[in-house]
Amino acid sequence: MSLSKPKAPRNRTLTLTAADRHTYQLRLQQLTDPAPLAAVLDRTLHQDCLTAMAQLPAQSVDLLMLDPPYNLRKDYNGHTFQSRSPAEYQAWFQSWLVPLKRVLQPTASLYVCADWQSSAVIYPLLTEHFTVRNRITWEREKGRGAQTNWKNASEDIWFCTVSDRYTFNVDAVKLKRRVIAPYRDLQGNPKDWQDTQRGRFRLTHPSNLWTDISIPFWSMPENTEHPTQKPEKLIAKLILASTEPEAVVLDPFLGSGTTSVVAKKLNRHYIGIEVNEDYCCLAEKRLAIAEHDRHIQGYAEGCFWERNSTPPRS
Repeated sequence: MSLSKPKAPRNRTLTLTAADRHTYQLRLQQLTDPAPLAAVLDRTLHQDCLTAMAQLPAQSVDLLMLDPPYNLRKDYNGHTFQSRSPAEYQAWFQSWLVPLKRVLQPTASLYVCADWQSSAVIYPLLTEHFTVRNRITWEREKGRGAQTNWKNASEDIWFCTVSDRYTFNVDAVKLKRRVIAPYRDLQGNPKDWQDTQRGRFRLTHPSNLWTDISIPFWSMPENTEHPTQKPEKLIAKLILASTEPEAVVLDPFLGSGTTSVVAKKLNRHYIGIEVNEDYCCLAEKRLAIAEHDRHIQGYAEGCFWERNSTPPRS
């Protein structure tokens, strides 16, 4: 990751300076012995996920967010992940998935991100070790066009639970959509929708097809130089649906810190594990900003707003 460079006036991409590295390196932690939960809550662990997870207390995590490298060649700031055969990718995935079961509460949920190729490979593992409850498909509108194939414009998120006892807060993740054909009752009153100064809207139940997500880009303050950064809005839906305030959220492939940042903004505890020191520092910089800015793009007034609408700044 390069040091901070001159940017276009509207480019709000978050970068690291040398001073940032010096400041945020001091906040990072490494575990060499078993640690009590209080010692790792709301911390960024700079180390390999297998090493770190072995030191975490058993049955301490309420929600597991998994966004591992997909089975593609990708450069993560000097750490290159190489694509491999489906069998080799499945073996690698299983090598850290099984040890993670130990840290999950019996009532825990987990969400696993994947593209169309890795999704088929990991599904058998998820069904073997957890209860798979749904597959969310979300529209990823950015990406290169293809000349000889369909453009890849979606990704999967597998929703799994440890047992049949789990949290799902449906009212916390409803989507506010514009009403195109407003129905009224016999008295002329709005039927299942609201007439507001900003327009006509209806609160709808969340489905497993998400078309309201915007990928972070250069003019958004949450944007970083991480090549596969997930949007805060996407992670907020998962955290709000599957946890209560003060719950513990673990992300063993933290990247630029989105899971930890969103957990903090939503009053949950977080544990983030990331092997790349620059990404750890970037996560800590974002967490420092979240101390005074809890805004999540596309989420306001207790609900999520469809893409290209303008919710009020909460």
